[in-house]
Amino acid sequence: MLIQLARDLPDYFYDVFVTRFDFWLVFGIVAQVVFGSRFILQWIASERAGRSVIPLSFWFLSIAGGIMTLVYGFVRREPVIIIGQGLSTGIYLRNLALIFRNRRGTETKAG
Repeated sequence: MLIQLARDLPDYFYDVFVTRFDFWLVFGIVAQVVFGSRFILQWIASERAGRSVIPLSFWFLSIAGGIMTLVYGFVRREPVIIIGQGLSTGIYLRNLALIFRNRRGTETKAG
């Protein structure tokens, strides 16, 4: 079984990454890079602060990567991606709304 898997694996990767190579595959990979970069950004910000922090740019990268991945899901007709990214992007937008509302409230109290 493992020997057969070792034989089939190169054909699988060839099919996924070479045979199916097109604009949307590149777009999907870029979407994942944008989406994944938010964790690197958050890690760097936390290391600099010496504590766990979530910078505002984390949410913007989440929205950009989420929307790009959602578009990819629609084009590829992937219901798991559509459901997951559709719900997640809504949550990211809500977090931004809460952050901006809190900042407006803080500025009003200070001013």
